[in-house]
Parts: sequence; C-alpha cells; structure tokens
Amino acid sequence: MEIPAALTDFTYILVFLVVAALFASGPLVIAYLIAPTSFGAARDEIYECGMPILGSAWIQVAVIYYLFALLFLAFDVDVLFLFPVLLAYGKGYGWRDFIEITIFIGILSLVIVYAWSRGVFTWKRKPERL
Repeated sequence: MEIPAALTDFTYILVFLVVAALFASGPLVIAYLIAPTSFGAARDEIYECGMPILGSAWIQVAVIYYLFALLFLAFDVDVLFLFPVLLAYGKGYGWRDFIEITIFIGILSLVIVYAWSRGVFTWKRKPERL
C-alpha cells in the first residue's frame, strides 16, 4: 500500500514542528537540570548589577519616551510593508506601484513633520538636583 503524497508532506511539517519544540524546550530543560539552587534570606533580596539599591524602583517616566518608542515602532513596521511591494515592483504595474509607494512615503513624511511640530523629537533636560 502506497502512502499518499499529502501525508508525506505533512510528515515533513510534523518533523519540523517536533525539532522546533526540542530546540525551544531543550535549553530550558538543560538549564533546569544544571542550574544551582539556593535557599535562604539572600535569595529573597533584590539584586541589581551588584550595586546597592538606592530608593524605589518605581519612578515616573516622561511620556515623551513612549511617544518616541511608538514612532519608532510605527516606522519600523511601515518599512517592513515596503519589502513585499518592492518584490512585486516591476511586474507590469510600474506607474501604479510608483504612485502608491510615493503616497505611502508621503504619508509617513507627514507623520514625521507632525511629530516634529508637536516637539516629540526635542528632549528637554530636567534640572539637576544637588
């Protein structure tokens, strides 16, 4: 009895998934078996780069950092959208693709101009405490 070709293809996928699961769980299992364990009061203390802790870890962060991070993330994802377009570019829709890419990059440029006008890219220094 012959195995259908579709089942053979799924066997490759199953082998790939099993190997991926082993690669993902293997280091975790090895670390669990090899890592030393300790008990006591020293384990419950906070350790930060070997330096003594000064104050609370809960500090207020300026909103500007989050805005800057969101802009970076948005532009990073938008650049990823350009790669499939570039791969499809030259398939016979030259001017249409060029106009679409120009509109897309134009909108991104407007976002940069808007963020710049709102002062997202200017960093105001806080006065130093003495």
